[in-house]
Amino acid sequence: MNPALLVKFRPLGPWRSGPDSGLRNRVDPIYHSDSLYSAVTGAMASLGGLEEWLEATARSGSGPAVRFSSCFPFQGNARFVTPPRSIWPPAISPKVRWKGARFVPLDQVDALLCGEPINDERWAVDGPSECLVHPGQRGPFRPALRPSAAVDRLSGAVEPHETACLEFAAGAGLWTLVSFAGDAERERWTAPVQEALRLLADTGLGGERSRGWGRFELPEFQEGTLPEMILPRAGAPPAPLEESDPAPVPPPPAAQSYWLLSLFAPASTDAIDWEHGNYSLLERGGRVESPAGSGRLKKRLNMVTEGSVLVSSGGVSGAAADVAPDGFPHPVFRAGFAVAIPIPSQGAS
Repeated sequence: MNPALLVKFRPLGPWRSGPDSGLRNRVDPIYHSDSLYSAVTGAMASLGGLEEWLEATARSGSGPAVRFSSCFPFQGNARFVTPPRSIWPPAISPKVRWKGARFVPLDQVDALLCGEPINDERWAVDGPSECLVHPGQRGPFRPALRPSAAVDRLSGAVEPHETACLEFAAGAGLWTLVSFAGDAERERWTAPVQEALRLLADTGLGGERSRGWGRFELPEFQEGTLPEMILPRAGAPPAPLEESDPAPVPPPPAAQSYWLLSLFAPASTDAIDWEHGNYSLLERGGRVESPAGSGRLKKRLNMVTEGSVLVSSGGVSGAAADVAPDGFPHPVFRAGFAVAIPIPSQGAS
């Protein structure tokens, strides 16, 4: 079990996470874990704690003290998530096109992992948000296009364009997990991480921050442990033995399936069985934001996506890759640390 924080962001306006295509008229409904780590790192620099933060995370030889999941939508008390690829989509239904749901409520994921069948009478897919919701319910957000214009100050030429964003319903927003390596790391880093996220509430996350996008109310924090915060039943430890019960025989070492809630770049020590599991890759790019020089293209990196199921006999850790352009004066880290939840191995192939 790992100590963790559940964090909720309630947007104050539009929110933009650029798609991998780079198209202005498209938006990614997931704010990925590597972007969140970069934003928090920038906030740590503003707060005067950059070097210690990097030593505890990107430069740590024993694994990061702090990890972030990607940001997924929530609405009311319902938290949506990219479900494990090993169990989603379920068997074909004549009533619901399960494959159209990119986000599924966490409690339904927990039920599926416990072997409970899904009832197609209770569910529908909200097309605009790709969320699995109850029939007649709207999803937590809608993609939208906001008009704008670029003005050439020398010639006066105007170039109108539209930029895609997410517009959230009342009571909806995004949630993420902060996972700590242990109790000592939780004690050391809970307050700085909370302070950094409060700073980001004012400065914003994602694109178009100069227009006021990406800002949110003061974040809400809830302490707990993983995996229980995600899978209260499927992730619960076995019940303790009664004194009269015989001691169990330890099973032989076996591979375990892990469900990713973050982007992942493997560390050299990760013993991933790439012949099994159920995963997909995403190429990540972007531009540098640094006082030493902003706007240059980062080196591109293939990462394993959220919802992927990896099989490993030694856990799943991940690493931070230096994606700085050649000749750049300092490293630029892309965090590929895994927030990985152990799940039953059925269906991973």
